[in-house]
Amino acid sequence: MEDKIVKIINEMAEYLNVAQMKKLQEVLLQTFSESEAQKEQISNEEYMKLFLDAKKIEGCSERTIQYYRVTVERLLQTVDTPLRKMTTEEIRWYLVEYQKINNCGKVTIDNVRRNISSFFSWLEEEDYILKSPMRFVRTKIRKLLRCLRLPARKIRLQTVCALP
Repeated sequence: MEDKIVKIINEMAEYLNVAQMKKLQEVLLQTFSESEAQKEQISNEEYMKLFLDAKKIEGCSERTIQYYRVTVERLLQTVDTPLRKMTTEEIRWYLVEYQKINNCGKVTIDNVRRNISSFFSWLEEEDYILKSPMRFVRTKIRKLLRCLRLPARKIRLQTVCALP
């Protein structure tokens, strides 16, 4: 049954936007699957606990897990939307507000964005959500870091090519 639902969703992907796809998935799962009732009953905090447990199993340090916990908890406290219905716009708003309130720099915001992105990627991989709302949330720091690394690569390449 799950294969048929996935096939329907994949076939409709080019015709529907993300919000419509989420609704289609919900309706199909409610109609054809018994496991959907269980997913609907999981709270945001329970999703976070499951995520942190997965990170422990992956071998992340306690410090890293604590950083994930604080980052995700702040998001959940600020944005009062169930994770399965959270949108890209809500997350962008949260990051802007976070930067204003905490008066932090681009690197810090990029770290927060990466932690939240990891959380939503995990939710997507575990099939708790259809698509991560973080897919289109970007910060300019990534481009800046890429540009900073480029000259170092070029210098190394020139050095290696100059060797006899």
